[in-house]
Amino acid sequence: MKFNKIVSVDNTGLEKWVKEKLLELADEAIFYDDFPTNNSEIISRINDADCVLVSWNTPIDKEVIESCSKIKYIGMCCSLYDEKSANVDINTAKKHDITVLGVRDYGDEGVIDFVISELIRLLHGFGKHQWKEEILELTNQKLGIIGLGVTGKMLAERAKAFGMDVFYYNRSRKLELEEAGIKYLELDELLGEVDILSTHLPKNTIILDEEEFKLFGNNKILINTSLEPTFNVTAFTEWIVNKDNYSLFDRGGMGRFYEQFKKYENVIYAEKVAGWTRQAKERLSVKVLENIEKYLEQN
Repeated sequence: MKFNKIVSVDNTGLEKWVKEKLLELADEAIFYDDFPTNNSEIISRINDADCVLVSWNTPIDKEVIESCSKIKYIGMCCSLYDEKSANVDINTAKKHDITVLGVRDYGDEGVIDFVISELIRLLHGFGKHQWKEEILELTNQKLGIIGLGVTGKMLAERAKAFGMDVFYYNRSRKLELEEAGIKYLELDELLGEVDILSTHLPKNTIILDEEEFKLFGNNKILINTSLEPTFNVTAFTEWIVNKDNYSLFDRGGMGRFYEQFKKYENVIYAEKVAGWTRQAKERLSVKVLENIEKYLEQN
């Protein structure tokens, strides 16, 4: 089986070799290298395509799906954890018998590089800021991790290798990590115990509100590299005005609040998405292609 028409509706970051391979899997393939700004533009780009590829930047909502009746397959060139965090309306897709497949575990290594490197810079004062009056090592610093998926687990293991005291909170216990000395705490206990907190959660997951920030306290560091904030924005802005507090974000972690957050002196941020490395693009490309080939084999 081949698709009639594949359309990549935005810049998915797929490698050139994958695009060439996709040309063999459809009668026609179109790849856009920018981002549509509204549903009308998305619908116009998809038109009569039966295969749609999309990055995490562009929503494929109910209006789009119901306006493009030829769609059979939507390939999310990004992580798909669950329906709540997806930028594709999976429920509507199911009603129209459209298969939606995403990928996992392609950009984690770059995220860990970012977190460790920025922590070292902040603790040592290598950049504009220095966390405490004296220069500090990572050794014995208390790090709390919320969310022990692939990224959270990788951070836990690497932080432990740097001699940090690592604690975690997750929906399920990770006994293999606990055997390696990474300690589980309930959320309230975790917030009161650690000085550095890193959240690794699916998009649209809010875990920190006003009460949690109070428990976390001041003279602390908050890290978020999840797509979009994992906290109540109002509660965060009240917390970050304390000059003893610092937060570390990559571009994805700031999300829609980029312009608002970057105004704070003690918000340290990268203009780039930390996980969007050359190697990540290669891993993503391989997995997107594998999903499509598997779908075609089964239909």
